[in-house]
Amino acid sequence: MTDFEPILELETVNLGRSGGVARIELNRPEKLNAWNAALTDDLLASLDAVAADESLRSVLLTGAGRSFCSGADLTEVDSAFVTDEGTPDLQRSLRERYHPVILGFRELPRPVVAAVRGAAVGVGLSLALSADLVYAAREAYFLLAFVNIGLVPDGGSSAFVPARIGQARATEMAMLGERVGAEKAESWGLINGVFDEDRLAPETEAVAGRLAEGPTRSYAGSKRQTNRWLFGAVEEQLELEAAIQQEMATSADFAEGVSAFVTKRSATFTGR
Repeated sequence: MTDFEPILELETVNLGRSGGVARIELNRPEKLNAWNAALTDDLLASLDAVAADESLRSVLLTGAGRSFCSGADLTEVDSAFVTDEGTPDLQRSLRERYHPVILGFRELPRPVVAAVRGAAVGVGLSLALSADLVYAAREAYFLLAFVNIGLVPDGGSSAFVPARIGQARATEMAMLGERVGAEKAESWGLINGVFDEDRLAPETEAVAGRLAEGPTRSYAGSKRQTNRWLFGAVEEQLELEAAIQQEMATSADFAEGVSAFVTKRSATFTGR
């Protein structure tokens, strides 16, 4: 594996460089890189650092430890944004915690390569799919877990997933809430390729290195074209996701889903 020289000292992200490649590595391995407030701050700082340095010509996005990102840190639900009525303010949380990061990666004028091992779940899947090229270890899996706690897809996944695999498979992922293994994800077109666990890092580093040596203005132009054609309304879609998610936040099913998750039991949903 390549040695990456540290760029910034951050709490929850390892930001380093090797030549023209910047590596943004989520670094909460004890929490399977679950997304909390500190991670938002550090990802935004990383994006700013990369954008400000023209010698950084590609980005490798990955996670430390066993997983890429297990989704939102549900242990922070009660301490995060809260409405006047005392319910979780998921709409504000999405707007302020997740949307700037997702849009930051999609709009970054550098090619972004995601390397996924272990879990890419919920908004963690959204983060992976905000990259331009996505590769996974053979044991990795992808999961729109929102339905399992009475929520709906967010973080842009309602745009990114169907854009890659179509409405039928996207609906299957959203409504059944089942894991999609790496090899199935590749066959569906959700990701670009699969490597054995010990080859994921060197292979994705090689892809990022190749991109860093290429015509980066061309890559940025291709990315703008893709964003315009497929994701021209992504900001409106993010707002729609946030609004519907807030509706779900007031439901009995959401309260039950979170309680069941925290206490590690099966949820009993009532449709209310």
